[in-house]
Amino acid sequence: MLETLDSKALAGHDGYQDHEQVVALRDRKSGLHGFIAIHDTTLGPALGGCRMWNYADEAAALTDVLRLSAGMTAKNALANLDFGGGKAVIIGDSHKDKSPELFRALGRAIEELGGRYTTGEDVGVTTTDMDFAAEMTSHVRGISAAGIGDPSPYTALGVFHGILAAISDRFGATGLTGLTVSLQGLGSVGFRLAERMHRAGARLIVSDIDRAAVSRAVEAFGAVPVDPDKSHSATADIFAPCALGGGLNPETIPEIKATIVTGAANNQLASAADAGRLHARRILYAPDYAINAGGVIAIALGLPGVSKRPIVEKVEAIGATLATIFARAKAENRTTARIADQLVEERLLAARARSAA
Repeated sequence: MLETLDSKALAGHDGYQDHEQVVALRDRKSGLHGFIAIHDTTLGPALGGCRMWNYADEAAALTDVLRLSAGMTAKNALANLDFGGGKAVIIGDSHKDKSPELFRALGRAIEELGGRYTTGEDVGVTTTDMDFAAEMTSHVRGISAAGIGDPSPYTALGVFHGILAAISDRFGATGLTGLTVSLQGLGSVGFRLAERMHRAGARLIVSDIDRAAVSRAVEAFGAVPVDPDKSHSATADIFAPCALGGGLNPETIPEIKATIVTGAANNQLASAADAGRLHARRILYAPDYAINAGGVIAIALGLPGVSKRPIVEKVEAIGATLATIFARAKAENRTTARIADQLVEERLLAARARSAA
């Protein structure tokens, strides 16, 4: 079922960053087809969710899993979790191609990795799916038995507190009253985030490829709908990308009218250079892996019998982490992305030094 991909063949692939192990998943009986990437286990076993998406081809899925797993190393390090970075992706339509046996096959594949990788929910995957995987391996978090279940409420909570930190830094304000937010993506995290921002007094502009989700947001929050391709250029104080990655790029950044970009999507920057483009336009950017760590914090700490209060407190502390990043970026006149990367590098270097001592 597992086929380890050769590191030399991967070296030139987009997203490859000296990953420790990348395996292809192929199980004809269940229809499982995808990849698991383990990026770095310096801080502990790799931890990262499983995404199911109807990728155009294997190359697109491989690029995604490589980028996402590297992002998980940074996310877990910055959240001060004792886990490394990894990710799984399944190629398929999450609305049509799921089955209990597919996720049991995933569980068997994860078990073959011997504890090097632990998974949880991500886009297109539910608590029920993870429950099936957990029948075959103990290396699954965010399952019904753990008492945490769906981690998306924690992701939304962390993003909300990150947005409050950005508002404080940019506007000197303590809340969202009177501010307009263009929110792109109304999935499980985006819709919950919209709900929180609506309650906090924000005016919402919303977009999603799912028209039903947009209609629900319009009805529930009095939101103004906009085409997803136009959401980044909407007249707003804050642009909150909560869909797929790569949306901040040389084409979109010049069109952004908001002065703050902060959302739940992974890999928002199409390339590292795009952080500089945002900085040059004086747009305050909350690095994605800093602000959207609430879900992984929940699945990392949400073991059976553990109180939810410490988890919530650690998720809410994402705001303080971002405040530190914003202040340091301003003091050193560097991008927030570079400051976040440096904080990650500092923790990894310290861990490697302790290991070598």
